[in-house]
Amino acid sequence: MIIDDLQCSDAEGLVHLPGLPSFDPADEAENAVISRLAGNWHRRSTVKRDEPDLDELFDAGRADYPEKIVPFHDHPTWRAMPDALRSRLLSWAWIAYNRHTVLAEQRVANPAFALVMDGEFPGLGGQDMDIALAQAMVDEQYHTLMHINASALTRRKRENPFPDSALPESHTSRTHRRLRAHAAERWQRSLTTLAFATVSEISINAYLDLLADDHDIQVVNSTTAKLHNRDEYCHASISDEMAKLVYDVLDPDKRRFFLDMLVAGLDAFVATDYSTWEAIFRIEKVTGWEKMLADVRAEKSGSRLVRDYRGLYSLMSDMNVLGDVDFDWGVAVTDK
Repeated sequence: MIIDDLQCSDAEGLVHLPGLPSFDPADEAENAVISRLAGNWHRRSTVKRDEPDLDELFDAGRADYPEKIVPFHDHPTWRAMPDALRSRLLSWAWIAYNRHTVLAEQRVANPAFALVMDGEFPGLGGQDMDIALAQAMVDEQYHTLMHINASALTRRKRENPFPDSALPESHTSRTHRRLRAHAAERWQRSLTTLAFATVSEISINAYLDLLADDHDIQVVNSTTAKLHNRDEYCHASISDEMAKLVYDVLDPDKRRFFLDMLVAGLDAFVATDYSTWEAIFRIEKVTGWEKMLADVRAEKSGSRLVRDYRGLYSLMSDMNVLGDVDFDWGVAVTDK
């Protein structure tokens, strides 16, 4: 069974607790995030140490989100904003990022894993696969809790409610829901969810890396992304193999549909979510935001948030279908 080849080997010295992301016991930020996740983890762990509180790690002078990946960070309107306003907008960006991550886990990844465990797809199944997917689903729930905790910390320390309810559904979740609603057959809906989950699990590392590797933002925020990322490298291997196994046993029409949904998922995942930024600018009553977004969209320079497609490119290369998909790996795609 393929699972034997998918065991993740983390860097030497990482601690592994059931269901929790692997973490470095010598890193106080990682310990703080894990402590918050597990609640009484420090009382039952074999690693005995005083755990720092998340609030103690917060530095009000650090941004909550990397300004350099904001699609209009070089635009004159953005540069002319007061520092306090830019800081609030970056906090909103972090809240939106966490919410989008939660939606991806709850509406795409875990539903896809559940479909596999229910025997929905030919070529997939068995005890080893079920165990691996059940473990992945537990991981995803902890990822959800990590990102909810991170948003709660931001709201508490910034003394601002930053309500999730004020933000629209993420572009990826919205696109996934629309495509499923338009699908006439059950198999189409199931393959749509599997395709979007495949893209998300294989491509999310590139997005998480943008935050995990940023040493200027809040240490809890970059650490949250780093902890999440470790699990996703393993999930990417599982999703990669599942996609290949399913594709191999599909008939030609279903193969074509699955490839189309992979591309639709990639387009949605890498696009800048302008609808979320529009909502944020309206909430904060930002002057001149309409022209700023129009300028960036016209240039197409900021239309792709993530530009590292190596994971999905490698998958499609292994499947020998690169010539069968309509995706320009170098041309920007916008979130309409």
